Amino acid sequence: MENCVSGTTLPSTSPTPLSDNYLSFFKEYLDKSVIWRHYNFTGKLQEDRCSTKLKTDDIVFLVVCLLIVLENAVVLIAIWSNKKFHVPMYYLLGNLTLSDLLAGIAYMANIVMSGHNTLKLTPLLWFLREGGVFITLAASIISLLAIAIERHITMVMMRPHHGAKKGRMLALIGASWALSGLLGVLPILGWNCIRKLDQCSTVLPLYTKTYIMFSISVFTVVLLAIVILYVRVFSIVRTNTQRQRISFKNTMRKSSVRKSQKYIALLKTVTIVLGVFIVCWLPLFILLLIDFFCQTGQCKLLKKSSYFLGVAMINSLINPIIYTLTSKDMRRAILRLLCRPCLMTKDGQVKKIGMPFLECSFSKTEVPSQKLEHGLETTISSGNVTTPSTIKALYPKLFKP
Repeated sequence: MENCVSGTTLPSTSPTPLSDNYLSFFKEYLDKSVIWRHYNFTGKLQEDRCSTKLKTDDIVFLVVCLLIVLENAVVLIAIWSNKKFHVPMYYLLGNLTLSDLLAGIAYMANIVMSGHNTLKLTPLLWFLREGGVFITLAASIISLLAIAIERHITMVMMRPHHGAKKGRMLALIGASWALSGLLGVLPILGWNCIRKLDQCSTVLPLYTKTYIMFSISVFTVVLLAIVILYVRVFSIVRTNTQRQRISFKNTMRKSSVRKSQKYIALLKTVTIVLGVFIVCWLPLFILLLIDFFCQTGQCKLLKKSSYFLGVAMINSLINPIIYTLTSKDMRRAILRLLCRPCLMTKDGQVKKIGMPFLECSFSKTEVPSQKLEHGLETTISSGNVTTPSTIKALYPKLFKP
């Protein structure tokens, strides 16, 4: 360490005198020696922090973040430029896309400000660096919960009032960012380990282990809530589908087949949603649990946390594919936005390019149903809008005069 800081003055390692003045505690937020002291105590003050070059894995993560930003930006522009998507359900999808886009930007900034630049930061800048990533990733996770809540209310409670639904959407969006912001600013408000080195996390040397465990608990509750809500949605659709099979066994065989297909599509989508979420986030959750139980600076695995966070970031790359690109209408909008001349014929059809995923009609005569009676919009599987006849068949009592 002495070689890489030659020509500069090393901060003193002597402990900072404790003060009863609460204001003096926050003055340390501008003291760069705090960063050096905490990283030294947790064992993260390594020679590689002296290098001014980006490592190979950092470059890979930057490329992934760039893809996240570009991918989510395209989806946001498609939603913004297409009036068909200016309906409440797409507000939540847009909010998820926005949080993933901001997560990509925040992580890019985190990478650039890491390594040798970490020791140049004040604790205040360090909290802003880590808090930015934390808030945006938390917003992405909580947005998944907001979507699950809305699908549950729409498919189970079946409240068909458009105005009330729009207000509910805005409330869910506001609540997701408020909760994410609150979780992210707790360390900068005082829930940190400045002056309490023995309580420090190894992964995040200025955060306390109790805060890390609290965050894990919150996200675990969010995941369980998502699972419960989707299980209920899946259960109610299955129950109503089975009822319709019995009631219209002889007269509506084709309709029953379509309902069975939607039932299977819902199962696939829920499995993908929860599976991708768990695969991406479980490694980081396990690492943070190890961080909580392991003595500070003693577990070498904790010094490779960037790889685990990178895997979690993959969730922000996949979310738009799951929630929007599996929707035919969204695929059409994105194709129009990206490359209408090279993918479409003059009569509005997609060229046969051997990719069924992209081969969907753009004909003006094909007008997908976007709104149900009384302004009810809904999604049963992966974002595709269900037709009024399907909803009437599944929920006949709702539409009785």
